[in-house]
Amino acid sequence: MRISVIGCGYLGAVHAACMAQLGHDVIGIDVDPRKVEALENGQAPFFEPGLPELLTSARETGRLHFSTDMAAVAGAQVHFLCVGTPQKQGEFAADMKYVNMAFADLVKHVQPGDVVAGKSTVPVGTAEGLSEQLAPTGAVLVWNPEFLREGFAVKDTLYPDRLVYGLPTDDEGVPTAEGEKAKAALDEVYARTLSEGTPLVTTDFATAQLVKVAANSFLATKISFINAMAELCEATGADVTRLADAIGYDARIGRRFLNAGLGFGGGCLPKDIRAFMARAGELGVDQALSFLREVDSINMRRRVRVVDLAREVCDGSIVGRKVAVLGAAFKPDSDDVRDSPALSVAAQMQLQGAHVTVTDPEAVANARAKWPDLHFADSAVEAARDADVVLLATEWAEYRELDPAALAGVVAHRRILDGRNVLDPARWRAAGWTYRALGRP
Repeated sequence: MRISVIGCGYLGAVHAACMAQLGHDVIGIDVDPRKVEALENGQAPFFEPGLPELLTSARETGRLHFSTDMAAVAGAQVHFLCVGTPQKQGEFAADMKYVNMAFADLVKHVQPGDVVAGKSTVPVGTAEGLSEQLAPTGAVLVWNPEFLREGFAVKDTLYPDRLVYGLPTDDEGVPTAEGEKAKAALDEVYARTLSEGTPLVTTDFATAQLVKVAANSFLATKISFINAMAELCEATGADVTRLADAIGYDARIGRRFLNAGLGFGGGCLPKDIRAFMARAGELGVDQALSFLREVDSINMRRRVRVVDLAREVCDGSIVGRKVAVLGAAFKPDSDDVRDSPALSVAAQMQLQGAHVTVTDPEAVANARAKWPDLHFADSAVEAARDADVVLLATEWAEYRELDPAALAGVVAHRRILDGRNVLDPARWRAAGWTYRALGRP
């Protein structure tokens, strides 16, 4: 099929490359000419494992192209809307101006029978309004939410754990004739994926729009739950990692994402749960999601607590102390520093008088652009030189595997703060380090 992808940021660039890998003829559209030029040359504009290789192979087939001209979507049968919905400045609500602008431009170029598939994470009710705008063109709107994990985006697109179609339905919830035709088009797009047994959920617009934010809210709640338990463990002398192991054996709970630490960040979870709360308020059901305010609060408290831990191990003050922060991205295998707990903590320490040096395998350039007053280093050893305390803030594999004996040779004081609970305390203490972590004795 011929496919267009509108918006070539994190979601769109990956989706476009993967659709070409599945055999489709793809045109990606973005307003940023530098991004389009990079993608046209097979260069990923951000770090994502596997994407550069995928772009190269897809470009070599001749099935993948990028443009700044929306008119280039002509002839495409399915148009994927992948535009970002950041948090509004000074508000919890999602900023829909980018989606609305892109959609208004796209509508000028669609043809009767085309399918526009929304993938952006939007407030529930958005699809219904967009569908009305699209109706005069004879094209049909569906909602096909994405479930990508940064660091695993290529795998999650090519081998998703489920597909969701939000289709136009009648008053009884049955897909309309246009909805059935749109489903057939998406089935053709995802033919290989469906042939491999991937579960498919077909539903109405509202449900499809709620799936992504509901999933992110549940995940955020699970992470904040174990971080709340970490607060209790610190007050009682219990060990949150052993607690998580014990309750994780319960099949109803599971061990995944029960890792206490600095908490969640990035461009999805924080803004999605806040936008979810804002939309619930608009719908008059804000009490249903009031618990998400505490989820958000717990998450932000972890950042403050790490600064407090640094102060404790530095004999009550970090003023003038040299602090090495290992990690700037919000998670490993990414260069994304949006709402990064690691960078937030580094900045807090700097503002409180510490001399902070940050390092990261991939995110230094983005971190420097966001916080130019911080100092940066190219390696963990360089960052830790003469440090009074070392903070592991992003759990990159190379930081998890650091040799405590070797690192001891460059620091001023052997003090390690494990902000992600991924190090072996016994190993570090045996090498003479003072080891501290959130929720552990």
